[in-house]
Amino acid sequence: MKVTSARRILVCLSSLILSFEAGACVAQAGVRRLGFFEGQTDIGAVSPPGVGTYDAGNGVYTVAAAGANLWTTVDAFHFAWKKVSGDVSLTADMAFPSTKGNPSPHRKAVLMFRQTLDADGVYVDAAQHGSGMTALQYRRERGVTTQDIELNIESPRQVRLEKRGDTITMFLSNHGEPLHQVGASIKLHLDGTFYAGIGVCSHNSEVVETATFSNVKLEKPAETTAQPVLFSTLQTIGIEDNFRRAMVVATGPGRMEAPNWSKDGKTLIFNRDGHIWAIPAEGGPARMINTGAATNCTGSHGLSPDGKWLAISCSMPGKPETRVYIVPSDGGEPRLLTQNPSSYFHSWSPDGKTIAFTRPNHAGGGNILSIPVEGGVETALTTGSGISDDPDYSADGKWIYFNSDRAGGLMQIWRMRPDGSGAEQVTSDEFNNWTPHPSPDGKSIVIVGYDKDVKGHPTNKDIALRILNISDGKVRVLVNLVGGAGTDNVPDWAPDGLHLAFVSFQMLPEGDSGPSQ
Repeated sequence: MKVTSARRILVCLSSLILSFEAGACVAQAGVRRLGFFEGQTDIGAVSPPGVGTYDAGNGVYTVAAAGANLWTTVDAFHFAWKKVSGDVSLTADMAFPSTKGNPSPHRKAVLMFRQTLDADGVYVDAAQHGSGMTALQYRRERGVTTQDIELNIESPRQVRLEKRGDTITMFLSNHGEPLHQVGASIKLHLDGTFYAGIGVCSHNSEVVETATFSNVKLEKPAETTAQPVLFSTLQTIGIEDNFRRAMVVATGPGRMEAPNWSKDGKTLIFNRDGHIWAIPAEGGPARMINTGAATNCTGSHGLSPDGKWLAISCSMPGKPETRVYIVPSDGGEPRLLTQNPSSYFHSWSPDGKTIAFTRPNHAGGGNILSIPVEGGVETALTTGSGISDDPDYSADGKWIYFNSDRAGGLMQIWRMRPDGSGAEQVTSDEFNNWTPHPSPDGKSIVIVGYDKDVKGHPTNKDIALRILNISDGKVRVLVNLVGGAGTDNVPDWAPDGLHLAFVSFQMLPEGDSGPSQ
């Protein structure tokens, strides 16, 4: 609906009547109470002013607001809030009561923790869209682009946003089952006192949308003495700087690792519980790939350039050490490729004729080798007692990118010719950089960056997936997460060169799991 002057008058009159009848407070002063919330205000440019009301008899909050968006670098929405600190949990049933006219599928009702009331402030929210999509949205620093973790589901019945230390997790109940984690969890620091509350954005500056919030609870999270349980979440993400949206493909307790993308972009391949699995890239049931007698398969696997073959790093009866085997991509009997033990696949050459792999040594180092796909003599591409690891061919086959500590100090990204000659350093910064993977379009390289004080290639650490622009050498952070070993051990680009697959890890209280794939 177009907002005219008459419409503004009607909105104001309606809000006054509602305030009188329900004992609610209309919110533009930013300090008047609304139920148990201490105040309410418009964040950013919202016209006409947003309205919040509270039906004390039914315990229902109603928020009506316009607002261009709750995304990018600045926000425009109406927010009812209470100042809090420490660990906190905010739960509500959110709904859009009206579907008349042409409501935007991007209108949002949110549960939010926000550092300040500035339009470009740091925040995290559990956002329910008009389309039914639910997402954990967040802005890590003031004025930077919002990121999110999306779930392609119908509107949940109940949503919870929970903060424990710097870990913030979204929980859902879709059909009345107990609230459970859904793979949407991040690390974000909120300093001292911050704001917890509910909000609405119409996603159209000239349209007012309304959402209701019932069964609203703002409380401290329940204390637990249970040991934290490891959860894994398989995600995909776009790499465009202004569109960094991650989609949850699968989540559950235990460890998933090392996704590869199929050549048609429809399937992800990963390892779990010593087996290799395939799952639709849009989410759905996972199926185990038949690898015959091969067991204890690791996160070192990958599809051939034509998509017909899958290299795996597993054990076999009588050969308990890890070796590289090849099976048909849809499953079958494994063919031994590397005769020598402690061999881990990393990359196929673009022509499909050669495989690069690694072999660690007992002193904590390791080197890179290559072998013809049909078998034969191994060729050592690196030597020495240090670490040279995670080789991956460039799309044109002219380079192998890898990480190495050969220069002393931090782990950095290097590249060499396919025969091991001409090694040159690519990165030199204050990160420990691992697992470089060139994109299929030859424009970018994704790398895992650890803090400079982290030793080795551990898992369950605060890391950054970083994108190196090959043309100018500049590196930017794509997404921060808890991960490391298992996040992207092997080539993980989509065929379009614009999306990546990765695995993040969460340590959550036992009992928070939802249905796993």
